[in-house]
Amino acid sequence: MQKKLIALALATLASSSVLAQSNVTVYGVADVTFDNVNASNQSSGANAFERLNRVSANSSYLGFKGSEALGNGLSAIFQLEGSVGIDSGSSFSFGRDTFVGLQSNDFGKIALGVLSGPTRTLGNRIDVFAGATGIGYAGGILGKLGGQVMGTTDAGGTYVPGVRGRSSSQYSTFDTRWKNAISYTTPTFSGLNATAVYIANENKASGASGIDTSGYDLGLTYKNGPVFAGVTYSALNLKNTATNYASPAVTYVGANEKVNDFRIAGLYDFGVATLRALYERTELKSDAAGTNQKQDVWGLGATYNVSAAGKIVGQFYKANDIKGDAAINDSGARLWAVGYEHSLSKRTILKATYANLKSDNNVPTAYDFGINATGGATKGGTVSGFQIGMRHTF
Repeated sequence: MQKKLIALALATLASSSVLAQSNVTVYGVADVTFDNVNASNQSSGANAFERLNRVSANSSYLGFKGSEALGNGLSAIFQLEGSVGIDSGSSFSFGRDTFVGLQSNDFGKIALGVLSGPTRTLGNRIDVFAGATGIGYAGGILGKLGGQVMGTTDAGGTYVPGVRGRSSSQYSTFDTRWKNAISYTTPTFSGLNATAVYIANENKASGASGIDTSGYDLGLTYKNGPVFAGVTYSALNLKNTATNYASPAVTYVGANEKVNDFRIAGLYDFGVATLRALYERTELKSDAAGTNQKQDVWGLGATYNVSAAGKIVGQFYKANDIKGDAAINDSGARLWAVGYEHSLSKRTILKATYANLKSDNNVPTAYDFGINATGGATKGGTVSGFQIGMRHTF
């Protein structure tokens, strides 16, 4: 009997230890829509289309996260999160926010891995659409500097220009996730919270054709009752890289470059409705003479609860002409989008969206939807579309 009691006690202790170390949550989003999209002014090329139908997975993902209490209020934390191509069965990889770190109520949080910076987070926070996704997403116009500041760093830390094609993601560098990054987030003091991200120069190489990419992303937010406000500044340095940001009007190859983005935004929640506003300035600075450029973007958004379950959402964003040493007239764009979201439960909504994005005649690269682009955007043309579908969180 004594041996049985000892064995039972040991089993209980072992089980408690396993449970203490296995605080893991599986979570995710399945967001799928049926779309009908159009792009005007296309030439009669092999990939041209008048209007097309498709099924889109709007930033659907699967994740695993957890923590372990280490004592004295300190916890080890981790998260592994990856995109899921529900529409096409595409491969799964942990390319979304994926990190490991430490967290304390007294000292804040430090994390290392693939991270969303405060600039991206602020833009998503102000966006009116659930999950900041779909063709109405403001990332179709934010931070692009006439379509030039697109793409992100690869696994080795080297900048790779954005892919422009049908159903691709076409948002700015500042609205991607930073790879090879480390971040620190402060505790919240009287509604104030600050985050700093450093992007490591993992690709650094010496020599005449050497490369060296690094950057940082800083943000401060304030939340008190119905009021939310934030300000961010992000900068990325590209040194002697062959894959520079480029424009058909200006060549930057061989020059050292710096791109930066400043955003300030706010939101007021009335309960039955919300009002949102954002202002942004994106700049490109280069060693090459006469190539410094900047572009201002502003946007307004609102939501209104028409019933306990139904909500109307809408937003308008405008990119002004490119200014600076290499100014380009008639180089802006306008995005407007409206939608309706109906909650079947706390985790499931039905939704419908219409979006319209027009590029001016002289934009360096035509604007397309930030998520699920049409692939047919043209200078002076318009991309538009309608989505209807469902979003389920778990």
